[in-house]
Amino acid sequence: MKKIFLYILAGSLCFSACKKDDEVETFTEPEDISVRNSYDDQAIQKFMDENYLDTQGNIKAFSSTDTIDDHYKKLSELNPVTLPSGVIYIVRDGAQPSPGVTLETNSSATNATQIRTMIRANYYLATDTDGKVSFASSGTLLNTINGSGSPVTDPMFYYVKNSIVNNTNNSDAAKKRSYYEIEGLQEGLKYFKGFDNIADGDPYNLQGVILVPSRAAFARDPHFNYTGYSLQNNCFVFNFQIYNAQTRPIGQQKNK
Repeated sequence: MKKIFLYILAGSLCFSACKKDDEVETFTEPEDISVRNSYDDQAIQKFMDENYLDTQGNIKAFSSTDTIDDHYKKLSELNPVTLPSGVIYIVRDGAQPSPGVTLETNSSATNATQIRTMIRANYYLATDTDGKVSFASSGTLLNTINGSGSPVTDPMFYYVKNSIVNNTNNSDAAKKRSYYEIEGLQEGLKYFKGFDNIADGDPYNLQGVILVPSRAAFARDPHFNYTGYSLQNNCFVFNFQIYNAQTRPIGQQKNK
């Protein structure tokens, strides 16, 4: 009888151990915003160490099996500049207009800049798995480079039209520009200049990268439904070229 009991006990312990081994640990969003900010910063740094810019300025991941990318520098070696907000921008050498158009990215300014851009905008969620912080999930916010192949004018996350913000059917949150616009992108773009009239069909040569931690994007606030998924706590990476930069028409300026 004792042997039977011992066999049952051993079997139950083995089943319990196997069950624990098979269980997949799921990530739980930290309540402490400082922990979230730390995850973002660590994951962004890891991203910069694992990616480079190709000959057209596209962000590419280093390959562990192909030596073709061995002569490229990491993003983290391309003089990234970190702003007080946590936003990081990288200006790509040899890809800037001269003299170029100064960008006024403040939506409230009467001289705000309307941009026409080729852009790849992705979002990422930084997570901690077994003590290792990295971008565990990702998605596409907008990609004209691999998508339509044509530049887009004033994407909504850069500038939202007054007719949308002022819609009387909007909730209180949706009546704010921050519900749509990503402040960190606007902030980073100030350090670039735009071309004044590149033809839509001209080959792109991306000007650089802007990396935006969640605290400089939507953070934990409600936001426009861009993707069908929540973008709260997500970081954003923008890879772009400004094809045309002009003062936004008066009728499209804020409060006009």
